[in-house]
Amino acid sequence: MIPMQKPTNIIKHELIGLDAEVVESKNKKESKISGTITDETRNMLVIKTPAGEKKVAKENARFMLTLPDSRKVIVEGNLLVGKPEARIQKRIIKKRV
Repeated sequence: MIPMQKPTNIIKHELIGLDAEVVESKNKKESKISGTITDETRNMLVIKTPAGEKKVAKENARFMLTLPDSRKVIVEGNLLVGKPEARIQKRIIKKRV
C-alpha cells in the first residue's frame, strides 16, 4: 500500500496532478504562477494555467502545493531538484529550530 500524501512526506510523492502556486522566485516573471502540475523534469515543473503551460525552474523558487485532501504545504524548490523517480530515495535532513 502506498502511503497517502502528507505535508511531511510530499517530497517523496508524485507531484503531477497537484495544484501549485509559485509563492516566491528569484525570477519575478515566475512569481504568482498558479495552476495544475502537468509534467516534471529534473529542473522544471510544468504548470497548466489559464494562459497556457508555464515552465518554472525548481531551484530558487518556493511552491505552495495543494494536497488531494485540500491541505496546503509550502515546499522549497531546491528540495525537488533531481529526477522525479530518484527523489523518492532522497534523504531529507530536518532542521531543528
